[in-house]
Amino acid sequence: MLSEGEAPIKAALTPKVKELGGFTVRRALPYLSYRSVGPWVFFDHFGPVDFAPGDGMNVRPHPHIGLATVTYLFEGEIWHRDSLGNSAPIHPGAVNLMVAGSGIVHSERTRDELRASGYRLHGLQLWHALPEDEEQREASFHHHPAETIPETELENGATIRVMMGEAFGLASPVETFSQTLYYEIDLPDGAAVTLPDTPESALYVVDGEAEVDGAVSERFQFSILSPGARRVTAKGRTRFAVIGGAPLGKRHIKWNFVSSSRDRIAQAATAWRNGEFPTVPGDATESIPLPKELIF
Repeated sequence: MLSEGEAPIKAALTPKVKELGGFTVRRALPYLSYRSVGPWVFFDHFGPVDFAPGDGMNVRPHPHIGLATVTYLFEGEIWHRDSLGNSAPIHPGAVNLMVAGSGIVHSERTRDELRASGYRLHGLQLWHALPEDEEQREASFHHHPAETIPETELENGATIRVMMGEAFGLASPVETFSQTLYYEIDLPDGAAVTLPDTPESALYVVDGEAEVDGAVSERFQFSILSPGARRVTAKGRTRFAVIGGAPLGKRHIKWNFVSSSRDRIAQAATAWRNGEFPTVPGDATESIPLPKELIF
């Protein structure tokens, strides 16, 4: 429950538009005034984008440390490859969790058949930091097909999917390393839902418009919620994602590296520049160079 005079939305953030491998994304985190929400440190919304025949996603091999990436599609397909030897498509409704830990390299591409025909792509990619005692864990990759992600429909027509953590009586099978929550709600016009308690949370509207305890969150707005914010009502058919959980403490974020240690980021940057990270089988002929600002 909100305290007297407390605004349900602490901050309404407009994502920055970034170029990424042949298309643009809306990047909500990290933000100048908000670097994280719970353990989450990065939030990208891409699409919907219609690739013409001959075009597609071309995110070249690049490294990560100290985090886990979560990829979730509404439409389309992404072909994931990584330095552990995994090579597999990501399809709508599935959850791909890539735990970077001490270090991993991956690429995200469009397979040749889709590139030839053209297709539509739409989805989210999120990163969450790892607890300090897990930052150097061995890298791993976990694919959870769409049918394994728990879903329920409420009497008012709302559909809820819980991708990570526990909410609305549903528990996701996707591994977590700290208190982590990520779910999606599809609401018919005028329908309402009460959100669960979360130490920190943010709401992102993919379609429609959400009213949070009377405060409006427009389409493509990333709303940092007050702890007492609870009731969300749809203005038109509305789809939104909620992320949150318990904060992990300060994290340094430089390029694709996340760590509680600046020295560890410097070591990773030097290792990438010197070609010391493992390569991606089947995609080892090119890579994204280290940004100039990270050359120590």
